[in-house]
Amino acid sequence: MWTKQNIPDLSGKTALVTGANTGIGYETALALYEAGAHVILACRNQENADKAMAAAQQTGGKGTLETGLLNLANLAAVKQFANELIARHDKLHLLINNAGVMTPPASKTDDGFELQFGVNVLGHYALTGHLYPLLNSTANSRIVTVSSLAYLRGAIDFDNLKSEKNYDAMREYAQSKLGNVLFSLELQRRIEKTQGQPMSIAVQPGANKTDLSRHMTDAEYAAALDRIGELMEPWQGALPSLYAATDPHAKAGALYGPDQDGGYRGYPAEAVIAPNATDQVTAKQLWEYAHTVTGAFSL
Repeated sequence: MWTKQNIPDLSGKTALVTGANTGIGYETALALYEAGAHVILACRNQENADKAMAAAQQTGGKGTLETGLLNLANLAAVKQFANELIARHDKLHLLINNAGVMTPPASKTDDGFELQFGVNVLGHYALTGHLYPLLNSTANSRIVTVSSLAYLRGAIDFDNLKSEKNYDAMREYAQSKLGNVLFSLELQRRIEKTQGQPMSIAVQPGANKTDLSRHMTDAEYAAALDRIGELMEPWQGALPSLYAATDPHAKAGALYGPDQDGGYRGYPAEAVIAPNATDQVTAKQLWEYAHTVTGAFSL
């Protein structure tokens, strides 16, 4: 049973966690801070970021903390955030692509993409791409991308990424979570081809009590609980991310998630990746699309 007590000393390491002010993101950042890392809490709201940093500091962790304002729904803002981070830091050991949006009312990013695809996939693709030179110049760096078991029901509809046809909240969420796994695996293939430094690893956190479900109606939430059962606390949902980011046995190009109840509950273990996420034709098409619209990456 792997827990955060298994995290090695992270003194001297720099980590960036997106969506670090709440839920799994906060627990991930907190554990890295407690283990001695310098952790950058990247959040879309400065007040919430400051509150999260103050709460973490109350635990007396061994590391240090800073906040950063990151709007993943605006590609220009993502690039600006990355440039400012690179100006302040000469190394980045861990990038945890954790932030996410789930089943909001139909809405779009500032660049016109369906919000879940735009934030969960394109925002993190752009962030990773702009930060890649720094990650690639940092020894033993890792890029962890958080997906969800919803990826199993996902398919990439390249003709509806801006809601050109219609909108289905859960369908678009599943599409974005599939996009996360496709991106993580394709990134690892490209890192290997170019003999790059980082490891790219995907995770899914299982079923957890977080505010990610805030857009669900009471009836939808009750039906979900009926289907998936008991929810874990966020600290436990953070364990797959922490394992992928810090454990010496974590494998590049793998997917980690809870080891019980079909991946909904438990402790970190390597998961079997479903065929829809190992489709390299779709992965390459998605990568090229993301590269074209974000201008990020040269891999």
